[in-house]
Amino acid sequence: MLSRSPTGPSRSGRPRSAEADAAILEATRASLVDLGWSKLTMGDVATRAGVAKTTLYRRWAGKNELVVDAVAVLFDELELPDLGSLAADVEAVVLQFAALLERPETKTALMAVVAESTRDEALRDRIRDSIVARQKHLVLQGSERAQERGELPTEPDAVVAARTADLVFDVIAGAVVHRALVSAEPVDADWARRFTLLLLLGLGAASAQDEQPQKPGGSV
Repeated sequence: MLSRSPTGPSRSGRPRSAEADAAILEATRASLVDLGWSKLTMGDVATRAGVAKTTLYRRWAGKNELVVDAVAVLFDELELPDLGSLAADVEAVVLQFAALLERPETKTALMAVVAESTRDEALRDRIRDSIVARQKHLVLQGSERAQERGELPTEPDAVVAARTADLVFDVIAGAVVHRALVSAEPVDADWARRFTLLLLLGLGAASAQDEQPQKPGGSV
């Protein structure tokens, strides 16, 4: 996975502490769970992290930037496993994504920034750049592996490949977030298998598969 540090222009002077950054981001997520977006303050985060408030402002311009970075590092934990087939890889990353969304700090932080972004275009842009754009490499990685296995045709046009990756990412992320956070329904192995069939093979294949007896292990 690519490493990630909070965004923003570099400043001269004393080097940043990775430990302090991690403590601040963890404190931010804890504050969101305990207080919610409206009551979260830079001062509360600083107190929880054991740093001066000026330390936060040297790293982040304000609450919006801080909260987005606190959410983004959670999504950087996502990895695309190499299980030998595109279907198995997709199922695994869907379950991993769903497990991440089950964590209180992820659920609260993500819902908070998304809700606030409906009123703040700059925040929406930051979410797109710091969270969404950074995770699209998982789709590109999966596509490249599938092409090497002969499961997908190659896409020599980089622009077309990027547009395809955007669409696939939107479908996967949208479906899992809606299922887990909006509908509050479980994203279990069976749902992940059926969703993957729908994504890769289409409605007809997914419906036909539902009519077939399940094989041990739920393989496609």
